[in-house]
Amino acid sequence: MRSISPVVFALACAAGAAPAWAQDTAPPPPITVSGTVTAISDYRFRGVSQSDKEFAVQGGFTVTHESGFYVGTWGSNLAGWGQFGGANHEVDVIGGFKKAFGPTTVDVGLTWYMYPGGATKTDFAEPYIRVSGTRGPVTLTAAIAYAPKQEALGRWYLNGASAAAGVYDRPGAKKDNLYLAGDGVLAVPDTKLSLRAHIGYSEGNRGLGPNGTSVAPTGKYWDWNLGADYALFKGLSVGVSYVDTDISGKEQLYLQPSFSKGQDGAGSIADAAFLFQVTAAF
Repeated sequence: MRSISPVVFALACAAGAAPAWAQDTAPPPPITVSGTVTAISDYRFRGVSQSDKEFAVQGGFTVTHESGFYVGTWGSNLAGWGQFGGANHEVDVIGGFKKAFGPTTVDVGLTWYMYPGGATKTDFAEPYIRVSGTRGPVTLTAAIAYAPKQEALGRWYLNGASAAAGVYDRPGAKKDNLYLAGDGVLAVPDTKLSLRAHIGYSEGNRGLGPNGTSVAPTGKYWDWNLGADYALFKGLSVGVSYVDTDISGKEQLYLQPSFSKGQDGAGSIADAAFLFQVTAAF
């Protein structure tokens, strides 16, 4: 709150008017909407390309209530391995609750991964919990995502040859999936530059699901990336990332030809790469 000046106050009184008071800022609305649209050189999900190492356009929005509850959606185009049996796009539906406890923020929710137009039994649900905190220019986040046993995550194919032939080895199999992640962001003081780092660990199906793919392609593996973002002006930024996994050529042999660029058995889709992106936020 700020008061009117003595001069204005005197004039108002002389005119017989009641003094007015203005607020610096209006109270936040009970419901807010935010979102992003991103163009990126390769869509990597936990280190593995979902766009056949090609360009992707992604976007989503979130509706948040002042209580902390939120719902949202996010989508991207897909290609190659990421098609999940024929879908050329991914649509995620997200819902959860986020609340700050002093300097610590807790976010609990669920993501429903959908692949419209893909093979049957491709969609799956994954609950998550994230805990983050900020001190000065540094924000750290720890996350756990655990998808309970579902057919979409099961080992229906024992290897890539079976998947290529379209013959199920274990139809109806179910499996769960665990993902642990740590992220850090440093907002460089007095600049428009932010530096970020990520490391993740996957543990799940060492095989291929009913769609011929897997969320944890080799059963257990690590992924990581280092990146930087630069704000050109409000709402628009550019970024670069270096992404990699510890999935070796030997480990991924049984996945071929599915687990490769062009799905021809040549060229890993989990090797190191530089990614470039442009993001508009609102």
